[in-house]
Amino acid sequence: MKLTILTTGGTIDKTYDEYGGHLEIEGTNLDEILGALRLPDLFIRHISVMQKDSLELTDEDRDTILRAVQNALPNSDAVIVVHGTDTLAKTGDYLHAGLEQLSIPVVLTGAMRPYEFRDSDAQQNVTEALLAARLLHPGVYAVIHNRILSFPGVVKDRRAGEFRSSPR
Repeated sequence: MKLTILTTGGTIDKTYDEYGGHLEIEGTNLDEILGALRLPDLFIRHISVMQKDSLELTDEDRDTILRAVQNALPNSDAVIVVHGTDTLAKTGDYLHAGLEQLSIPVVLTGAMRPYEFRDSDAQQNVTEALLAARLLHPGVYAVIHNRILSFPGVVKDRRAGEFRSSPR
């Protein structure tokens, strides 16, 4: 399987700056996450699209992500977009609207807690996204916390700390 993973930043890639006392994004943790997994017969092409907190993403940034997905489509059996959870649903809706006639799955995932934190959900969510990318029909999905949700209509329930489908 040929898989393209696009990283955009988000909580999954945040690290703690002990001198400044805050979380920041300086790179990606994806290679470390993938290195801990057994991934036979999987060719992964990793492209860093940007390294931003999703709350800082603009429509221009979403257009950049859309173009990156479009560029990956001809050479991929699936595309995973690693994205911050705060605006993952907005970007998913944007991709759903901008990607017509998909022939492969496009999966968005991220983490509520940074990868370097002991109680992070990053590895679980990336692992679930990898499996979902093999199994899903063409379309745009959020895969996070043992759920597969189809766009449009995915929302983040901040109070519950989870994603769900919105009532239609």
